[in-house]
Amino acid sequence: MTKTMSSAVTESQADIYQQARDQLSSIEDFIRFSASQFHQADLYFGHGTDNAWDEAVAIVLQMLDLPNDYPATMLGATLLDDEKAHLVSAIKERVEHRKPLAYITNKAYYCGLEFYIDERVLVPRSPIAELIQNDFYPWLEADNPRILDLCCGSGCIGMATAAYIEDAEVVVSDISEEALTVAEINNERLGLYPKVQIVQSDLFENLQGEQFDLIVSNPPYVDAEDLAEMPHEYQHEPEIGLGSGVDGLDLTRKILQQAANHLTEQGCLIVEVGNSWPALEEAFPLIEFTWLEFEHGGDGVFLLTKQQLIEAFN
Repeated sequence: MTKTMSSAVTESQADIYQQARDQLSSIEDFIRFSASQFHQADLYFGHGTDNAWDEAVAIVLQMLDLPNDYPATMLGATLLDDEKAHLVSAIKERVEHRKPLAYITNKAYYCGLEFYIDERVLVPRSPIAELIQNDFYPWLEADNPRILDLCCGSGCIGMATAAYIEDAEVVVSDISEEALTVAEINNERLGLYPKVQIVQSDLFENLQGEQFDLIVSNPPYVDAEDLAEMPHEYQHEPEIGLGSGVDGLDLTRKILQQAANHLTEQGCLIVEVGNSWPALEEAFPLIEFTWLEFEHGGDGVFLLTKQQLIEAFN
C-alpha cells in the first residue's frame, strides 16, 4: 500500500510538471509556479535567499541567463518550448533533490559579483561581504595591502576583496585541490590574474615566509551536533568545508596559533566562526575578541591584531 501511494504521489507530481510545460507560457507564469512548488515542498532557504518567492525569481532568471534587475515590464515575455523544459527540469531538481539553487544554475552572487559554483565548494554566503564593501575600514590601514583569503573555497572572499580594493595584492589558499579548480575558473572569469594568486596549502604550510596586512578566513566551523542536524540542502555541500571537530574549532585553533607569524606589524586577523562563537570564547577566556557587527545581518566574526595574537600564543 505504501508503495502504491508513493507511486501515486510521484505520478501526480509528474503530471503537475507536464501541465506546467503545456499550459504556462511566460516568465511571470514560471515564477509563480516555482514559488508555489517551493512553498508546498517546505524547502529550506539559506543559500542566497530566505523565502520561496525570492528563490523562484532567482531560479527562473538565472536559468534563462537574465539579469537580476530584469525589467518587471518584460516578465510577460513568452518562453520557447526549450526554455520551459529547461525551467521545469531545474524546478524539479530543487524540489525533489533539495539541491541548493547555486548548484543547479552554477551561479552565485557575492559582493555584486557573479561566481561559478558547483558541489566542490560551499555556496557563498559569508557576512564578511559587508566588510569587503567597506574596504575593511578602519582595520586595514596599509597602502598596497597584501591580503590572504585562507580556506578560500570558491575564492569569493579574496576575489571580491581584489575587485573592491584597487591597490590590493591578494592570495587565496585552500587545502582542497577541487575547490581551487573552481577558484581558478572564477579568477579567469573575473579577470583578476595576476592580482589574485592561488596557492594550494594546508593552512599556512605552503605560505612559509609570507606576510600579510590582513588575513581573512571563513574556515569550516560547524560543530558535530549541528552538522548532524543540518537541513538536507546543506548535505549537498562538501563536508570538508563545513565540519571542524566536536566543537567546530579544530581549524580555528590552528589559525590562531599560527597567524601572528604571517602578519605584518600592523596586520590583523578576521575569522568567521558562526554559531561556534560561544565555544571559542569558552576555549580562550583570556583573549578579548573583537566581535564585528553587521548592518545587513550575520554574526560570529571576530578580529584580533597581531599584537593580541602574540600575547596570547607566544
